[in-house]
Amino acid sequence: MIRPARADDAPALAALQSHLDAPSPRLLATYAPLGTCLVSVADAGDADVDAAPVGYVLAIGDGDTHVAELVVHPDHRREGRARALLRAVIARREPADRVTLTVAADNDPARSLYESVGFRRIDRRHGFYASVSGVADDAVVYAYDAGGDAGA
Repeated sequence: MIRPARADDAPALAALQSHLDAPSPRLLATYAPLGTCLVSVADAGDADVDAAPVGYVLAIGDGDTHVAELVVHPDHRREGRARALLRAVIARREPADRVTLTVAADNDPARSLYESVGFRRIDRRHGFYASVSGVADDAVVYAYDAGGDAGA
């Protein structure tokens, strides 16, 4: 089940964020005026609404939207949760609005996921991410546009 994040989700979201390569605690703590945070909750039968988040998507923007963070707990990956979170962001936008996201060029599983949802590559940014080794890694920018046409 996907639902909007609530204030009492903050500890669970912070724990989930630790699974990201480059988390932004400040962004997560201040998303409310900037955008939307949707959560995927663990299946708990009729109590799904109160279940703890096992994944979230942070989408920034009014109109065109940028997916700033997407994470699912490792124990709940490959269950369709990331796909459902992305589809929920897409469903919340106006038809003419674009949804974008940026991903490390070598993150093949994530890129495959985005493409399967209908995102299309629109740009490559050389040296976008700082790596642990000190060498900047490339990023790929994806977009999902009106009618599923993700063209630039």
